[in-house]
Amino acid sequence: MRARASHLRVLLSRALAPSRPHPPARALPQITVLGGSQFGASFLGRARFFSADASTAAQGGSKPPAAAAAATGGDGGGDGQSGKSEQADAGKSVRGGPVSWLSFLLLLVTGGGIIVYYDKEKKRHIEELKNRTSAVKPGQSVGTAAIGGPFKLLNHDGKPVTEKDFLGKWTLLYFGFTHCPDICPDELQKMAAAIDKIKEKAKLDVVPVFITVDPERDTVEQVRDYVKEFHPDLIGLTGTTDEIRQVARAYRVYYMKTEEEGSDYLVDHSIVMYLMNPKMEFVKFYGKNYDTDSLADGIIKEIKEHK
Repeated sequence: MRARASHLRVLLSRALAPSRPHPPARALPQITVLGGSQFGASFLGRARFFSADASTAAQGGSKPPAAAAAATGGDGGGDGQSGKSEQADAGKSVRGGPVSWLSFLLLLVTGGGIIVYYDKEKKRHIEELKNRTSAVKPGQSVGTAAIGGPFKLLNHDGKPVTEKDFLGKWTLLYFGFTHCPDICPDELQKMAAAIDKIKEKAKLDVVPVFITVDPERDTVEQVRDYVKEFHPDLIGLTGTTDEIRQVARAYRVYYMKTEEEGSDYLVDHSIVMYLMNPKMEFVKFYGKNYDTDSLADGIIKEIKEHK
């Protein structure tokens, strides 16, 4: 009997011996084996369980009880609960910050949407203005329209010019700019051809005049080289920013810079020709829808009716 008890003590001491140094755990009380071998085996198994628990607590003393219990569980249920707890803690730390990734992403998407919407609205507004000016229909005026007025500009030779220099002549005015890619050249070619047709068909002289709406780039030299490409009688006028703004307001001409990239930009403007009588009074305007023949015939008709 004593031999068996001694043998059990040896086995128990081996089972309780730590695998690596750690703070000493609470020592187990002295065990006295009272029964047979079956009781000793059962007691030994319980002793091993409690020794493993004590060893785990000693190695991970900073862990909370829930984590320690999860570490001793043999079925993966405890590990799943621990993983969910860590994910919840991680989620709370992210949501608790000043700006989350989700809110930052929503801010970027909202800001980009606003910019795209503003750009589309601006282009739509410009397109509407272009269509409106392109669809201008001439009409018979009743009384004197509030179009025209005094101005002071420079011609393509650099000489000062006012509206008084055109008194006694029928004048056809067009507002544009020399860097215009297509519309202005087309309209000026139509104007030049109509002037020649009027002189050929009705023996009438009409003075063609080009007034720039881009005074920043259209200098006297630039305008002189430009008007020479269309007609020898075409007069080009330019001036300061304020002078151009004044004459454009007097003739109800719309113009605005668009798509500006440094010094390269376009100018959106009204596409209209103004027929002025020898008193520099407004008679009629002609839109883009007129071709060369209809423009020449229309001007001839107006001149004959005003004689």
